[in-house]
Amino acid sequence: MKVLLLGSTGQLALALQATKPGHVALIVAGRTDIDLAKPAAVEDFVSNIKADLIVNAAAYTAVDKAESEEELAYKINAQSVGAIAAAAARTGARFIHVSTDYVFDGRKAGLYDPDDATSPIGAYGRSKLGGEKLALSRCPNSLIVRTAWLYSEHGSNFVKTMLRLMSSHPQVRVVADQIGTPTYAGSLAQALWRLAGTDHRGILHFTDNGVASWYDFACAIQELSLQRGLLKDRVPVLPISTADFPTPAKRPGLSILDKSKTWAILGGPGDHWRSTLGLMLDRYRGA
Repeated sequence: MKVLLLGSTGQLALALQATKPGHVALIVAGRTDIDLAKPAAVEDFVSNIKADLIVNAAAYTAVDKAESEEELAYKINAQSVGAIAAAAARTGARFIHVSTDYVFDGRKAGLYDPDDATSPIGAYGRSKLGGEKLALSRCPNSLIVRTAWLYSEHGSNFVKTMLRLMSSHPQVRVVADQIGTPTYAGSLAQALWRLAGTDHRGILHFTDNGVASWYDFACAIQELSLQRGLLKDRVPVLPISTADFPTPAKRPGLSILDKSKTWAILGGPGDHWRSTLGLMLDRYRGA
């Protein structure tokens, strides 16, 4: 199967490359190959590849910066996604696109089902929702997979930020009233490859199993890192509210994604986030 992967050095793109099935002939396109801020050029590039499957792991992900760069975020996360979908439809390819829990406002008192009404509260979420809509409208053979709180041993992410702060500061303050699920990029990559082997279309959710606040996540990072020798000393982790840590972009307060439909397809629930966090830390330590 000829697969075009958009994104080359991001957390998910690297995980997809590392977990590629043997039957896949993978073509990787990164920033030096394609400018996602130019939708027309994106459509031409993708059309010329003539892949069986297109996986989009590239995105504008600077959540706070998007508040002042919404036009650019929309070009990359929405218009270029629509261009990819149009190219996929023209060439008969399947399209898998990765989206986010930020398409929800975080006010639902329960799990978000893939069919729930969306209501993003920031520019990043609006741009990602725009991409979902364009993908589904322009390519009938599209699958949107929403995820949340992605991290890995590569790139910049919450886990590596916490390791740095816990190594250099007498204490760390972490928001405790935003609730979701940490997701290891390796887990998502494996799920995407398995979903690629199905004919499912529409919208699905995938994160690791379990629920946490950012504060819970930070405490687990410290605990598991101390066990592995990645941190020498324990420092106080102080819970704070979102109001205590203002940012340009608003974040969903409660964004737990319902994965039951995805788990039914994959044959059961995924690993708990603490387990995959330990796996990531082991790989980070051995790198």
